[in-house]
Amino acid sequence: MRRSPSISPAAPDDRDIYLVLQDFGEEFGHAWAEVDEQRTEREIVVADLLRGEYLHPVRIVAFNTSEAWSRDVSEEIAGELMDRIAAEDLDVPRTLEAFLDRHTSGQKTG
Repeated sequence: MRRSPSISPAAPDDRDIYLVLQDFGEEFGHAWAEVDEQRTEREIVVADLLRGEYLHPVRIVAFNTSEAWSRDVSEEIAGELMDRIAAEDLDVPRTLEAFLDRHTSGQKTG
């Protein structure tokens, strides 16, 4: 039987991948952001979110095909973003306001 190619990067096989679902507006709706495979690591995704690389993030999922798991990490990432914003005394990027409001419980976002 022929195997289908993996949707995860070829090397290394055992790593966590983070993808961002974005809202592209009423005309285009929600879609997964297209990014280079090297930009799917957690630290890079968090840094890109803080820099405004994702205009209207809705949800973030992580998966690891080698370990056979996937999960919604939106609340976890939102908490990390809030911690960094506070620690670095940053203003909340406008691109993150709705995401942080949706995925933080009772934390102040602005």
